[in-house]
Amino acid sequence: MTDDVVTAAMLAIGDELLSGRTKDKNIGHLADILTAVGIDLEEVRIVPDEEDRIVEAVNALRVRYEYVFTSGGIGPTHDDITADAIAKAFGVPCEHDAAAMKLMADNYASRSIEFTESRQRMARMPRGSSHIDNPVSTAPGFHIGNVYVMAGVPSVFQAMVDNVIPTLRTGKKLLSRSVNCPYGEGAIAVPLREIQTAYPDTIIGSYPKYENGKFATELVIRARDEQRLAAAEAAVRQMVTDIALDDMR
Repeated sequence: MTDDVVTAAMLAIGDELLSGRTKDKNIGHLADILTAVGIDLEEVRIVPDEEDRIVEAVNALRVRYEYVFTSGGIGPTHDDITADAIAKAFGVPCEHDAAAMKLMADNYASRSIEFTESRQRMARMPRGSSHIDNPVSTAPGFHIGNVYVMAGVPSVFQAMVDNVIPTLRTGKKLLSRSVNCPYGEGAIAVPLREIQTAYPDTIIGSYPKYENGKFATELVIRARDEQRLAAAEAAVRQMVTDIALDDMR
């Protein structure tokens, strides 16, 4: 990893995501935010509410990437087991955090709501964790090591992400250019592969579409260096022009 590149992974946790009952909104939001600040989201996993599966995924991802972000499983119900699983992954106890208990107790008291045992579950986190503030519903997320554990509710997740981002190391942002190509992928596959080989420090994506009864392709070129990006873009545009000229002959 160079100083220019910071990598991350996301682990989305919940049976409801895998069953289709809940449509995930957090993956796309995190990807947008990380891309904007110069962190490359390189892997996303979705796992059920099973402790061993969460532990396995967390331990695999946290050694491979600089940051790991999780969503889901830190609520008050019996199947909210993310805190226990993260603690197990790090080999530390999962316990009620004193500062989180006070924060939540005060919040519930101010609303004349009983701070029940179930609600107290939301104050549990691995020993040694630090809070991630939750301005929406008070119950904090937490981070330990390079793992950032956040709620699954999109509004809360987004608020937590906003609080986490300023604390992270960021890299050089990927720049992006798009070229609309009026040909399908079959017509451009060979010359496009040659361009990618000639510009290995760029990332060239090919995204097919079907419009007005014809196949076309959106070509997206990404790079961290403006000059290399411009050169690769010029090569892609020249490829499209050359194909058009061949069609006219």
